[in-house]
Amino acid sequence: MQATETYDDHIVRLFLLAAVVWGAIGMSVGVFAAAQLYWPSLNFGVSWLTFSHIRPAHTFGVIFAFGGSALMGTCYYVVQRTGHTRLALERLARFTFWGWQTACVLAMVTMPLGLTQGKEYAEPEWWIDLLIAVVWVSFGIVFFATLARRRIRHIYVANWYYGAFIIAVGLLHIVNNMVIPVSLTKSYPVYSGAVDAMVQWWYGHNAVAFFLTAGFLGMMYYFVPRQARQPLWSYRFSIVNFWALISVYMWAGSHHLIYTALPDWVQSVGMAFSLVLLMPSWGSAANGLLTFNGSWHRLKTDPAAKFMVLSLVFYAAATFEGSMMAIKSVNSLSHYTDWTIAHVHSGSLGWVAMITIGSLYAMAPRALGKPMHSRAAMELHFWLHVTGTLLYIGGMWAAGVIEGLMWRETLANGSLAHSFIESLLAIKPFYVVRWLGGLFTLAGMGVMLWNLWHTADDARARLINPIPVPVPEPVRDQTPEPLSSASGSAS
Repeated sequence: MQATETYDDHIVRLFLLAAVVWGAIGMSVGVFAAAQLYWPSLNFGVSWLTFSHIRPAHTFGVIFAFGGSALMGTCYYVVQRTGHTRLALERLARFTFWGWQTACVLAMVTMPLGLTQGKEYAEPEWWIDLLIAVVWVSFGIVFFATLARRRIRHIYVANWYYGAFIIAVGLLHIVNNMVIPVSLTKSYPVYSGAVDAMVQWWYGHNAVAFFLTAGFLGMMYYFVPRQARQPLWSYRFSIVNFWALISVYMWAGSHHLIYTALPDWVQSVGMAFSLVLLMPSWGSAANGLLTFNGSWHRLKTDPAAKFMVLSLVFYAAATFEGSMMAIKSVNSLSHYTDWTIAHVHSGSLGWVAMITIGSLYAMAPRALGKPMHSRAAMELHFWLHVTGTLLYIGGMWAAGVIEGLMWRETLANGSLAHSFIESLLAIKPFYVVRWLGGLFTLAGMGVMLWNLWHTADDARARLINPIPVPVPEPVRDQTPEPLSSASGSAS
């Protein structure tokens, strides 16, 4: 007797396409903003094209539109495969896709127009925040309902990270965006002064912790062993790292407010937790890299594996740098300089973007039912992205150190040795390097978009619908066989 059932890869394909399109859009805005730093006239005298207006659109576009779509798509893909079950509440899952895309479009349109709360990573106004909250809760319901109907008793570690990411981001979003609306275009936070700053960076840093780290570690823990074609190096170590990471990360946000009006003891607590945070961060990076032991030869032929391995190297480097920058004596040099910009993009371009790109390249052939259109294009994308990332962070590191040293240099009478304009002129050439780095990265994303568009030819012809594949019914009292994906292969 046979039963017909497939994984729901329709929603996965939609998020896959959205992620790559938003990646190209978000990076395009970033390249334009970077060009304005060297050529300010590129705002053309239009207020909504100025750097201060389009920079939030860049950060929202790459973090929440690109990263969020990739996280939601891979989450739906992974929870089905690791649970050997079809996605629960499929209509609600469709709503999460269209709701998320609607929220992203609204945010990307309103922020350049000046309709923002003025909070880092939390710029959209209250009515968009309400939509985001509804979509996010729906996303959580779909994920945990699918987890509850799994046919495998064990919950794989990737789902632990996805679950923590969903719960924590929902909590952070709701608490930080508690406001008093006065109109559709304006609201005021319920917090004030230093408390508002502390809540904002509790949110801001933990958006990095749970959105840009925990979620992408869930991605890593599934796709790295899959691409290495061997088990995770240490499953027990992954669980230890999970509990250590979520226990420590939540308390490190105050290191963004060192040398501010925040109480000194709160700053010191943030610094201490930031240093402790290095252990679980390096633990996950080491676990992923050691999974490739015995499979290093795959890097010669598998561009997706190259992206994944280098992303783990950048993850280790960026977390080490972040912990060091939280030390007060180091922070006195780095704070408010382009060194911080270098650190952020070491993590975002090096870790987040590369693990995402590698995972999407690994997932796409299975979700779309055919191999990638061009492996040569994948190789080209890898080298374009690496070149762009190194140019970007190298230029900003140099600029940041120069700024920090010039700002702290004093004359014998105690006055500053250099004016702000002098420091700006000294680092101006590095802004060209930053822009070039962005161009390389954007070019790579364009190559990926082209490659996936041609890979999805057949899927588009089928209106991106799943193909039913017959599978045998599970035998009673035995471990059920994994379902087949739309491509007809177990994943």
